[in-house]
Amino acid sequence: MTEQQQPLWTPCAGRRTASQMQGFINWLERTSGHRFSDYDDLHLWSTHEREDFWQAIWDYCDVIASHEATAVLSDGDKMPGARWFEGARLNFAENLLAPAQNPAFRHKAALVFRNEDPAQRRSLTYAELYTQVAKLAQAMRAAGVEAGDRVAAFMPNVPETVITMLAAASIGALFSSCSPDFGLQGVLDRFGQIQPKLLIATQGYLYAGKTIDCGERVAAIRDALQLPPQQLISVPYPGLALSKPQGSVSWQDFITSSQQQWSEDDIEFAQLPFDQPLYILYSSGTTGVPKCIVHGAGGTLLQHQKELRLHTDVRADDVLFYFTTCGWMMWNWLVSGLATGATLVLFDGSPFHPVPDVLWKMAAEEGITIFGTSAKYLSALEKAGIKPAQLHLQQHQQGKPHKVRTLLSTGSPLAHESFDYVYRDIGADIALCSISGGTDIISCFALGNPLLSVYRGELQCAGLGMAVEIWDDEGRALAPGEKGELVCTRAFPSMPVGFWNDPDGQKYHDAYFSRYSAQKPDGVWAHGDYAERVAHHGKDSGETAGLVIHGRSDAVLNPGGVRIGTAEIYRQVEQLDEVLESLAIGQPWAGDVRVVLFVVLNNGQTLDDALRDKIRSQIRSHCTPRHVPAKIIQVAELPRTISGKLVELAVRNVVQGLPVKNTDALKNPEALQHFRDLEELQHD
Repeated sequence: MTEQQQPLWTPCAGRRTASQMQGFINWLERTSGHRFSDYDDLHLWSTHEREDFWQAIWDYCDVIASHEATAVLSDGDKMPGARWFEGARLNFAENLLAPAQNPAFRHKAALVFRNEDPAQRRSLTYAELYTQVAKLAQAMRAAGVEAGDRVAAFMPNVPETVITMLAAASIGALFSSCSPDFGLQGVLDRFGQIQPKLLIATQGYLYAGKTIDCGERVAAIRDALQLPPQQLISVPYPGLALSKPQGSVSWQDFITSSQQQWSEDDIEFAQLPFDQPLYILYSSGTTGVPKCIVHGAGGTLLQHQKELRLHTDVRADDVLFYFTTCGWMMWNWLVSGLATGATLVLFDGSPFHPVPDVLWKMAAEEGITIFGTSAKYLSALEKAGIKPAQLHLQQHQQGKPHKVRTLLSTGSPLAHESFDYVYRDIGADIALCSISGGTDIISCFALGNPLLSVYRGELQCAGLGMAVEIWDDEGRALAPGEKGELVCTRAFPSMPVGFWNDPDGQKYHDAYFSRYSAQKPDGVWAHGDYAERVAHHGKDSGETAGLVIHGRSDAVLNPGGVRIGTAEIYRQVEQLDEVLESLAIGQPWAGDVRVVLFVVLNNGQTLDDALRDKIRSQIRSHCTPRHVPAKIIQVAELPRTISGKLVELAVRNVVQGLPVKNTDALKNPEALQHFRDLEELQHD
């Protein structure tokens, strides 16, 4: 992208001055003697002086630790292999529950739960949350849970899931979760690899007005994992009268069984090494059994506090919401917001039931100030004709001012037109932060910045401490405007501590470091995103150059040897009113690769030659002739992962007659049938 743009939004001077990013800069300049001319200068320092930077994050965010580190970074040139904060001892849960020890926060709401039934609203103060974690942690210890054991949660986004994670972390056990919309095999492919000591499982959940009873699935999971009854804890779902599976103990009975042995408010926070395993997260698993990615407590804590406090500007008086399930890393990211003293809103259910703007009505009722969601949700909201700004106007007229000041989007690239939609139909004075990272790093490579303007189609900046570059296939750094592989050239604390059941680290190495091992034997992280840096917006603008993500590298199309990111095509096609969503693949054809585009149409429309011509014209006019699909085919629906991401690779495999190894990782595996034996794909 070379054209100069005008910003869609620029923070006012007061907002910049009051931001925690500016506060961090001021604090650094006072305590270290450094002077930073702009964010670029700060970012350069953060990636080159990593020991000083990450120690500064530790100090500025008031990390609680029983022992300080003897060395901030050892073997820093190795990736993997760098070691962070050796000698430090801390506890992740203790840091997240720190506000409960502060008299100013004890009676402040820590968690607010909402679902599709307004009568089920529930709130927990920091003091109440602390007590609930204490009780569960005591029960876990009485049940024999120790540091290094695994605690698994087959749970919706309810307070009990947060309580379970914090209780496990207080002991040093690893926490791992799947949302209850996972199929049986999808759960077993994950939990079966880690053999949990305890399984916390919901009796059911509510979605789109329907009650889903999970009893049979939970019983099948228990049997497959060979868990004795005392190791399966059954949790009721708010407002639903469901039975607990036979051979399980109820949540309440499990907690009260050990209370005679302990003081109610006593939490024994195990003091553990910085890289003590905390979470096990999973790759999507659409090409095989999911990889079990192990993240450490210290790296997760530091990275999340940097992103929440500095890049997102979360403060204690904020109400933070992210629309997520417990099977997506954004849940883990959201929960880390507890350490800031903010109030977290947990929503469980359909974002379009009973009305399409239900989340925005909830935002008004709860006073949400930071609203997080997916790019696909914003696109669907626009397609549905929803204009939250009208709701904001009604609130203002009723004396209830609109409070959302920051809107976060991730999950897939946010289309340029979605930027326009946000500022036109949601709010003109919102910091729109398109963020990108992943389960692999449990955080972001590129994200928002309260000091910087928002430009159409761009992620505002690379994160502090993240040495992000764009490389070509030969490992050369590319100039702004050139597309290539997003890499990180220096180690950072939230890299996984490894994969589960990978004793020699080979799976871990192959996943992220093999791509450029010939060019950089000590390692460079290749993230698998096809991206570009944007040319600087002008030397006098004071603005940092942003980034654009064009899609996943393994889904890049290659017609005639020209690399094309799928997001470039989706952006154009989905501007058309007739098209609800689309998916593109490359099909080997006549010694080359041809682009095939699948479309789901709005309102029962049918694809005809006129609409095909309109789609091709839209793509040709705004991209290049190489982007124009050779085939455009209508399908009823597109397959996606449980977290809602399109699975181009699964469709490509089906079209090429290759197996899709793990359909249980898909939310709607039956959608793959639309792509089998399509007559249109057999000829020119």
